[in-house]
Amino acid sequence: MTTLDLGLLEDFANGEARQFKAEGRVLIVVRIEEDLYVLDDRCSHEDFSLALGEVNVDECEIECVRHGAMFNLKDGQPTSFPATRPVARYDVINRDGRYEVVLP
Repeated sequence: MTTLDLGLLEDFANGEARQFKAEGRVLIVVRIEEDLYVLDDRCSHEDFSLALGEVNVDECEIECVRHGAMFNLKDGQPTSFPATRPVARYDVINRDGRYEVVLP
């Protein structure tokens, strides 16, 4: 298990996806209020960046702009077609105000 520093909560705009590259991975980080969510930055339906998608703050979801598939930010599960497989989701921990993503 590895943890990578994401930064401070203030480093992220509420309701926007931001790409984060580290350890040979491309991830997206999304802030909703006081929480950060981290997913792989690839739609499971078609290999396309989720960081380009719109975030639905009320439903805690992100949309793939390629075909409109929606993914739950809390667990990576698809919530609409055409996606049927989840996107990998990673735990985020707060260490004295700095946020870290936990990678397997």
